[in-house]
Amino acid sequence: MHRIGGVRSLETKFCSFDGAVALKEGAEIAGYASLFGAPDQGGDVVQAGAYAASLARLARAGSGVKMLWQHDPTRPIGVWDEVREDGRGLWVKGRLLLEVQAAREAHVLLQAGAIDGLSIGYRTLRAEAKGGRRLLHEIELWEVSLVTFPMLPEARVLAEDPEADLARALAESFREARQMLA
Repeated sequence: MHRIGGVRSLETKFCSFDGAVALKEGAEIAGYASLFGAPDQGGDVVQAGAYAASLARLARAGSGVKMLWQHDPTRPIGVWDEVREDGRGLWVKGRLLLEVQAAREAHVLLQAGAIDGLSIGYRTLRAEAKGGRRLLHEIELWEVSLVTFPMLPEARVLAEDPEADLARALAESFREARQMLA
């Protein structure tokens, strides 16, 4: 746990877009903000289920995870319409609000490939040290930012929701199977 003057501080984790920037319908973006089981450059490993309680608390409170520019709480740039855990990690899908100057800048930088990272802002609630790493079991998620320098390069923004991709792949497989049997 990180402390500044005896008080727990906001922590951040970064994930890379890895060149697969997914800007859809103008200013919509989607992808993984965190991957389970992948050690980041600081040696932290987020465990499956680490976000569940936080996401449930946010839903009960009727609030959501904030979308910020470079972790700056004075620079919200959009809204995350969907934030959920799946078998791979923390999936986010949202919209840049192009009426906001910083969001317009982020949009241009994303389109040009100059910005390629996602980063989470959170507070660790439960963790353990194991094998030289810190395993994060429960996280209070505060925000997901667009950032310049990612800390977890394996995470990528995808053009589509992984469940939608899977549904399309299954539908195509069934079509091919029907054609073969016909």
